[in-house]
Amino acid sequence: MNRLITRLIDLFSRFPYSLLALLSRFAIGLVFWRSGQTKLDGYEVCIPSLSCFKANPFSLGENTFVLFEQEYHVPLLPTWLAAHGASLVEFMLPILLFLGLGTRFAALGLLGMTLVIQVFVYPGAYGLHATWAAILITLIKFGPGKIALDHLFWRR
Repeated sequence: MNRLITRLIDLFSRFPYSLLALLSRFAIGLVFWRSGQTKLDGYEVCIPSLSCFKANPFSLGENTFVLFEQEYHVPLLPTWLAAHGASLVEFMLPILLFLGLGTRFAALGLLGMTLVIQVFVYPGAYGLHATWAAILITLIKFGPGKIALDHLFWRR
């Protein structure tokens, strides 16, 4: 049994960080991307055999403002500013994560958003938000891996 455990640990220790980072970037990016897409209205762009998405982060649906007024009580910001800011963040930062461009910056922005959501919007969802934070902190600390535009532009 010890041999099996040792072999499994050895096997997992060989897993390349670049693949883990790629998976992490897409997993956490999709969480925020999908949330942002629910806030947008307007025209859609479709990529055949993949997906359609709303392409204008400045065109918010009426329900978005209702959501920010009645459910997301973000302090210190007017509703319209919080709605537009959150929608823009949920549109742009996941794209940066998908590309691996400005990964640490994008992850830091989404970590800040996660903290705001945890503290002011859904304080009871700490398990979910801790999971998001762990992924984002890993990307901030270790970067996007080699399968990223960051790696091409800023090789060390």
